[in-house]
Amino acid sequence: MISIEPKDLSPAKLQDYLQGAVAPRPIAFASTLGKNGKPNLSPFSFFNLFSFNPPILVFSPVQRVKDNSSKHTLINCEATREVVINVVNFDIVQQMSLSSTDYPEGINEFLKSGLTQIPSDIVKPYRVVESPVQLECKVNEIIPLGNNGGAGNLIICEVVKIHINENILDENGTIDPEKIDLVSRLGGDWYSRAKMGLFEVEKPLQTLGIGVDVIPDFIKKSEVFDGNDLGKLGNINSLPTNEEIDIFVKQNFAVKGVLSSDDVKKIHLKAKDYLNENDAISAWKLLLAKEI
Repeated sequence: MISIEPKDLSPAKLQDYLQGAVAPRPIAFASTLGKNGKPNLSPFSFFNLFSFNPPILVFSPVQRVKDNSSKHTLINCEATREVVINVVNFDIVQQMSLSSTDYPEGINEFLKSGLTQIPSDIVKPYRVVESPVQLECKVNEIIPLGNNGGAGNLIICEVVKIHINENILDENGTIDPEKIDLVSRLGGDWYSRAKMGLFEVEKPLQTLGIGVDVIPDFIKKSEVFDGNDLGKLGNINSLPTNEEIDIFVKQNFAVKGVLSSDDVKKIHLKAKDYLNENDAISAWKLLLAKEI
């Protein structure tokens, strides 16, 4: 048995131990608006339900360890006192992960992640159309938990309206745990899925991902790719060069065969195979090979 006092660990190692031990954690996909009216969307796994009468949710954006700065979500909640908590299921997990990239203030993560924003009924922040349950909330209280990088900020919010996709309900009108297919957060790259178990999602790049918004329409509108595929394609920091694509094609006999068929669906299915292997760069090289 290893016994350690928190003060003897670096913040990064302490975070690693705690997030690995206190898990799985549900994910609050929080949508807010800045004072300038610009949307922000970011996930938080320090989150749970704490009361149902009144209906109270609590989530906690932590101060950035590198410079002790505040997350945009916290700044927006302090300014507007409103937030929408969207739950995360497996269908949107890759796009959710991409949205956690630390984009500069004013960048719309709805566009970067390829998710759809829709107006709320009571609060001003937008809802995520693809989320199976969306919870409009008013912020009751914000409690800072410390002064250093890594300190949390408890955002206590009250649910004022609930939106539920009927497709996740069973015959009794209750949320079916298999149909909603929620995911939760563990340590490192690990997640768990309600009806499958453990899986990994590659953490967003330290550099900024290009985002789903810059993916060409012929890819976004393909019947082959789903939202998770687009999330993986958006989580690279730059597109491959023509030279890199040319080398990739020349060195890969199977790719030559797929490209020579001129069958777009076949090409996209092969690219999807690469994405299923978490090889987004090869997928991009294949998809762009016909464009050069």
